[in-house]
Amino acid sequence: MKRVILESPYAGDKIGMKINEIYGEFCMHDMLVNHNESPYASHLLYTRKYVLRDWVPEDRKLGIEAGFEWRGVADRTVFYCDLGMTPGMEKGINDAKEKGGRYMVRWLPDELWKEFEGAVQNEIGPFVPKRVKNERT
Repeated sequence: MKRVILESPYAGDKIGMKINEIYGEFCMHDMLVNHNESPYASHLLYTRKYVLRDWVPEDRKLGIEAGFEWRGVADRTVFYCDLGMTPGMEKGINDAKEKGGRYMVRWLPDELWKEFEGAVQNEIGPFVPKRVKNERT
């Protein structure tokens, strides 16, 4: 099993953050089940209620820097882009390039995307996330 850093969107308003958290969980599922990877998702860990406050610039910066420290022990970084590439994810790509780390861009399989849409509707209400067109479509 490869040790892999997960990069996916996180920041946003309360609803946006909830959607991004659900999406991140589906990304981890895809990594574990479909790619035999052990994901590390600092943006989903460090933003827990009593860890760091993502809306406080100093805390957000600290969380990003702490997550980047894992790049040296990871086999690669995977950027999930169904919801687009955020400024934080761009920082992650730049960091991976600077450190010579391997990285790749990935999208959820269609069946997992459909499950993700259903999970969002169950937890948030009648809202359908917009999927960014990927190179496979």
